[in-house]
Amino acid sequence: MPLSRLAQQFADEIRQHDWSDAPYRADRAGHNRADDARNYPHLPQLAPRETDTVRMNVMWVAAQVLGYNDPNMDVYEFAEACGVDTRTPSGHPRSGVITAGLRKTFNGGYVRPGARDGE
Repeated sequence: MPLSRLAQQFADEIRQHDWSDAPYRADRAGHNRADDARNYPHLPQLAPRETDTVRMNVMWVAAQVLGYNDPNMDVYEFAEACGVDTRTPSGHPRSGVITAGLRKTFNGGYVRPGARDGE
């Protein structure tokens, strides 16, 4: 099932943003370090694995809201569209890590955005 238009737009922004210096600066949506490296050469840059972790966390936050509002949203399709690797370390598809980062209710639905687990 294709992503909703809103989910695809979130994924496009998450995938396109350069997260490699995210902890060190606040910048506009769609930031690309290569476009302004000469202006900020002194800022550290995350290692690729650290950058991927930031991207995954951002994906989870957006997926929590999208999944709560659209029970048909496919979190794996969304993660892939965001540029998050959904495979297991051995290369098998659909790693459980993707769903483990979401807050679900006992009946399998998504916890309301902004609420603690199970509220």
